[in-house]
Amino acid sequence: MIIIGADYHPGFQQIAFVDTDTGEFQERRLQHREEAEKFYRDLAAQGMQVGVGMEASGQARWFERLLAELHCELWIGDAAEIRTKRVRKQKTDRQDAQLILQLMLEDRFPKIWVPSWENRDLRQLLWHRHRMVQARTRIMNQLQAVALNEGLRCKKRLWRDAGREQLESFALAPWASRRRRDLLELLDRLTPTIAELTQAIEQEVEKCPAAQRLQTHPGVGALTALAFVLIIGRAERFQCGKQIASYLGLVPLEDSSGQRRRLGHITKQGSSMMRFLLVEAAQVTVRSDPEWRGKYFHLTMRRGRKIAKVAMARKLAVRMYWMWRKGWDLRAVEKVRFARGTTRKSPWCVVEHREIDWVSRSPLRGSSN
Repeated sequence: MIIIGADYHPGFQQIAFVDTDTGEFQERRLQHREEAEKFYRDLAAQGMQVGVGMEASGQARWFERLLAELHCELWIGDAAEIRTKRVRKQKTDRQDAQLILQLMLEDRFPKIWVPSWENRDLRQLLWHRHRMVQARTRIMNQLQAVALNEGLRCKKRLWRDAGREQLESFALAPWASRRRRDLLELLDRLTPTIAELTQAIEQEVEKCPAAQRLQTHPGVGALTALAFVLIIGRAERFQCGKQIASYLGLVPLEDSSGQRRRLGHITKQGSSMMRFLLVEAAQVTVRSDPEWRGKYFHLTMRRGRKIAKVAMARKLAVRMYWMWRKGWDLRAVEKVRFARGTTRKSPWCVVEHREIDWVSRSPLRGSSN
């Protein structure tokens, strides 16, 4: 078997490989993509069993497809954890490839979960719509600035027919008029595109029962539910809600030592799009759920609005995780909350416990004599 440790770069890869049958060790530098593709195809043509290890990085989709086509085993490792296993302060591409190879041979390679190709393709749909919405927002903000400069302040009403007529009726300078016309044309192009992508996401949600259950929660729409399912992958990967929050980067960065404990801002690891969607969904939940609204205002008074929004987003992520893992919808969640409330907070339950305690007492201790 050939075991290869690859330090992958967009233009080349530095590899260190060993033949476990003969013990032969070699190093090479392969240029992308012709030289690298020829090297791995030659190994496959010789009937060699190949295992490749590399750090998680971008711009490697063609390489993953090549190894899957050649039936080579690919291990993708956590780059941060691999970095902690480096002993020497000196760092080169050769040493990185040798370190990955050593970790694979010693069975210490920090392998991570890799989503399927279908999962990745659906993520592209989500990212495409997310970027289109961001582009439309930037265009709308520019048009709002044009309207404000002309004394028109109507906020969302600017996008109605009457507001747009007012915006187009302003007599502007030649280049300002050109800018207004181009921005309106771009806005007219993006709006139907975003509507088409939104419809495609709703169709994908109809094929996913887990996303449909998550969508029953207030504030969680088709986009947020599908994105949560795709980015988390499998609920069984995590043992508790804290791991979900850490995976999504919604936990504070900790720098503690001895008796001193310091918590900073959130780590912002994981998907930035998922954090954005959770914050937006949590704000909708706060407006529709009285309990969440009270919690949000309490945190706002203590820590400020920004921290409160992130805290509610984390709470929503944990709630969605348990709904997915337990197979619950909103009705099942309400039943569980009602059952817990009747056993812990209900005044009738407190009275019942007091009566039981009073009956269980002996006559001597219960009497005043």
